[in-house]
Amino acid sequence: MPTLTATIFFYLLMVYLKSYKVLVAIKNRISPQEYLKMVPSDFKKANRFLLSLCIFVPLFQFGFAADNPYQVTYHWGELPGNRPMGVVTGVQPDPDGEHLWIVERCSANQCAGSDHHPIHKLDKEGNTVKSIGAGLFAWPHGFDMDADGNFWITEGAPEGDARSAPGAERGMGHQVLKINQEGEVLMRLGEAGVPGYDEDHFNGPSAIIVAPNGDFWVADGHRGGNNRIIKFSGNGDFLFQLGGGVDGTSRESARFNDPHDLKMDSRGRLFVADRGNNRIQIFDQNGGLLDIWTQFGRPSGIWIDEHDKIFVADGMSGEQWNRGWERGIRIGDANTGYVTEFIPDYEVPNGSGIEFLASDRDGSIYAGQVGRQRFEKYERVRP
Repeated sequence: MPTLTATIFFYLLMVYLKSYKVLVAIKNRISPQEYLKMVPSDFKKANRFLLSLCIFVPLFQFGFAADNPYQVTYHWGELPGNRPMGVVTGVQPDPDGEHLWIVERCSANQCAGSDHHPIHKLDKEGNTVKSIGAGLFAWPHGFDMDADGNFWITEGAPEGDARSAPGAERGMGHQVLKINQEGEVLMRLGEAGVPGYDEDHFNGPSAIIVAPNGDFWVADGHRGGNNRIIKFSGNGDFLFQLGGGVDGTSRESARFNDPHDLKMDSRGRLFVADRGNNRIQIFDQNGGLLDIWTQFGRPSGIWIDEHDKIFVADGMSGEQWNRGWERGIRIGDANTGYVTEFIPDYEVPNGSGIEFLASDRDGSIYAGQVGRQRFEKYERVRP
């Protein structure tokens, strides 16, 4: 029985019992208080129990995630020439509300050596209407769109990772690129194919987010990278960094272990998916730590909509990485941190599941499943 229905049932039952007491008292020409003294103690306990249910069942409803109200389409979207969908590593709704931009790894899990375009514009039916970016990336990972409609994309394969080898052989990787919607490069940060730790280099940068004033933040980097968050000015000047150093994988506050995604809420607070530490860290624009959340599992991807509704992709929880937690999508309030809904993912017990996601104006969720190399759409089918 749904929680709200159960609450109403218990409330009506309690009202009935109280009314019954009054009627019996009138019939016997005694006060309800006097009648209550005559009622067996078990009846009193039952009455108090029902009253407790009326109080605590609603609290239970709001304090825990409700049942999954979404229906999933597992293979959504078609690429040009019916070529297979690669690993989707970024999703951005277009401001027109009618289209969606995605980044996928060239029909595989690698773009180095491919002549396929990795960036696509899809309509609401999933048809590709535009593709750009061929030859620009080896292993695209982070993806953001700024207020001018330009794209910011990171190369997320760190030094020593086998996935960085094809790019390294071609002098690619370890960069952040800003491009327009025609595929023209407007800015490059980092040295192509050269990992490093200083202000001019990255080691597998995994995510990027552009602030309303044009400044931007980069998570550097992906598994075994520099484990730092860097803030740059809009023209690419290094401002400061958080984390990093010898203790880069520390669980201390404001340090990181595989920072995997970055997002901002309506107040400009920076949300860091500190995946290796199974937490989200929240900062102000000056790098001040505001909060640490652990209720969203092992976060790989974050999306925050215009109403500050937060969607967190947990594609790794389970016996291998985060024992005792279920993998899936947790939905909640970015202001309070309350988790209100959960979409479970039971298909793959190990390996990577959902890592990148976004929602559109209609409330549908679009997610990249890494381990199964597919793009999924979740549509709400009930409140």
